[in-house]
Order: sequence, then structure tokens, then C-alpha cells
Amino acid sequence: MAPKRRPLYLTGLLTTRERATLPCGDSIVKEVDDTQRQQLEQELEELAKKNKVTLSFIHPSDIEVRDWVRWKCQFGCKGFAKHLSCPPYVPGPSETRALLQEYEAAYVTHFKGIPGMASIDPASIPENWHPFLQDLILWIGQTMYSLEQHAFYQGYYKALAFAAYPCAYCEECVAEASHGIVDISLKRDCRHAEWVRTSMEAVGIDIFATVSKLNLPIEVIPCENYEYGKIQHTNLNSYGLLLLE
Repeated sequence: MAPKRRPLYLTGLLTTRERATLPCGDSIVKEVDDTQRQQLEQELEELAKKNKVTLSFIHPSDIEVRDWVRWKCQFGCKGFAKHLSCPPYVPGPSETRALLQEYEAAYVTHFKGIPGMASIDPASIPENWHPFLQDLILWIGQTMYSLEQHAFYQGYYKALAFAAYPCAYCEECVAEASHGIVDISLKRDCRHAEWVRTSMEAVGIDIFATVSKLNLPIEVIPCENYEYGKIQHTNLNSYGLLLLE
């Protein structure tokens, strides 16, 4: 007889039942319906497998949020203010910390490699490398959207997904096409507002520290001669995040 499957959400430092005894703000966290949660988790795992990714449970309190992450977006990333999924069009670290306090379950989603690319020549990567990596970025964005929507329509109405990298649904974002004052009102002109989800790094989540707690692989992406975007190999480890309840 096969061993009974241990749900991912019971692999953290505390079980859901144990967490139910802990205070959360002015209230007590309620015990989760184990049967319903296990059913949803199995469905999410099947959907993840279909999209060739894996899920790992993490309690939201274990997700690291740091102010320096947002600074790295502003000083060092060529995508700053050019994508509506990136700063300054998205919430900052303080708002992310407050958001995470409203959740009791989350799943880190692991994406390995770049679709359709077994190897890569750094010299072939254009200066604007986001469209060049569109297949990777869309793989992540569409997978995270599908996981979020599945959970939402199963009654987990708080489900919220985070993708990775600057959005690549459009060849040129309306933010990049605008040469005037950076204005958050541009978000109303997003062509794919239903699908677009911000990345963890954009809102201040320290992905390195967070996924390391789960013993998942991660490294600084090596670039030829330290030149921004000139990736040396395709063995990338990218991550999305699903907040559940």
C-alpha cells in the first residue's frame, strides 16, 4: 500500500492546526478545512505539473521583504518605469509586508531553464533583452495566472499571484512608449490588465533569502564580462509566488 501523501502545507515549521493557536492581529487564525485544502493542493500540483513547474509550500511569515530590493530595481535595472508591472507603478515593500500579514498560506513556484533554449550565445542577446526572453517571461506569467484563477474559482477568493521579470505581453509597454512624467494613471491603459501580475522582486520580496529557506536552487545570473543581460547559460532558476488565503 502506497504511503499516505503528506500535503505540502503541512511541511512547514508549524502545521495548520498548530498555527490555528497563534494570534494574528486582533483575531485567532481559524483551522483550515484539511479535506478542501488537500483537494485544492492536488489540483494545483496537477496544473503545475502540466506547466512543467513545481510547487513548494511556504508560510507568508517566512517570505522575506527588504527595502534594498526595491532600490536595486531603481538603480541597476533598465526596466525601471518602462513596464507597468514594475516600480514605480506597483506597491512598495511596506505595502507588501502589510499584504503578507493577511495571508496564512503561500506556494513558491519553480521554473527551470528557458523554453526552447538548450544553450545561448551572449553575443546574440540584444540590448533590450526582455522581448528576447519573452517565451520564459510568458511561461511564468501565464502559469501563475492560471494557478491563481484556478484557486479563485474554487472559492479561495484571496488568491493572488506574482510572476517574474518585467512583463513581456507587449513588444512595447505603454509606459515605455510614454515620454512624459511617470504617472501611475498609465496603468488604466494596460492592454492586458487582466493577465499582468507584478514580480516578487518588484514589490520588495528578497527571492534569494526566501527560496533558500526551502533549499531551492538560486544564483546570480552570470553575464558575459558582467554586461547587463548578456546571459551565459540557460540553466536559470526562476520563481513565482501564489498567495492563497
